[in-house]
Amino acid sequence: MTEGAAPEGEAERKMRFLYTLRSKGVTDARVLSAMEKVDRGAFVRGLFAERAYEDMPLPIACGQTISQPSVVGLMTQALEVSPRDKVLEVGTGSGYQAAILSHLARRIYTVDRHRRLVREAEAVFRALNLANITAITEDGSHGLPDQAPFDRIIVTAAAEDPPGPLLAQLRIGGIMVLPVGQSDTVQSLIKVRRGPGGYEYEELRPVRFVPLLEGLGQD
Repeated sequence: MTEGAAPEGEAERKMRFLYTLRSKGVTDARVLSAMEKVDRGAFVRGLFAERAYEDMPLPIACGQTISQPSVVGLMTQALEVSPRDKVLEVGTGSGYQAAILSHLARRIYTVDRHRRLVREAEAVFRALNLANITAITEDGSHGLPDQAPFDRIIVTAAAEDPPGPLLAQLRIGGIMVLPVGQSDTVQSLIKVRRGPGGYEYEELRPVRFVPLLEGLGQD
């Protein structure tokens, strides 16, 4: 093995990870490159750390989850992020999705109602030197009016309908991707485009996400 090369096991794991993403429909070269750069293992702690490279959701603190990589990839692909975009993420969670977006967009604002999750995600962002992410403890259902409008908005928790404040904060020409549906039923991943005359909705696939809740968490 040449000096500086990844250990064989790590290289194989990365190849398998990317193969799984492609087989699930993640084909955008920029998205795959960003996901190759971001080590999911940095965002999974404790008992589940050894399963970080499997294509499955895993529990994190505050009763939340880190989404399975193929769903993260499909949502990121649907968002059609360009290098000049300012992106709002509602639901920081582990920080994994924001870290991937940081390699694709100019600026990421990520909000979560749980202070603990924001603190832990910020620590990982610093460790990975991801300087274009701003993480904020906030009720994400109201978005971030002070920073609006956004070129792209991604929501990683399910609402019964796309929240009005988030739709209003989407720039004309912008795209929002979010799960819609009640928490105890099958939800649909929806892509919203805002045009000069209104909003266009496209249903992408069934998903399961934690519910989008109002107010701040207790932790």
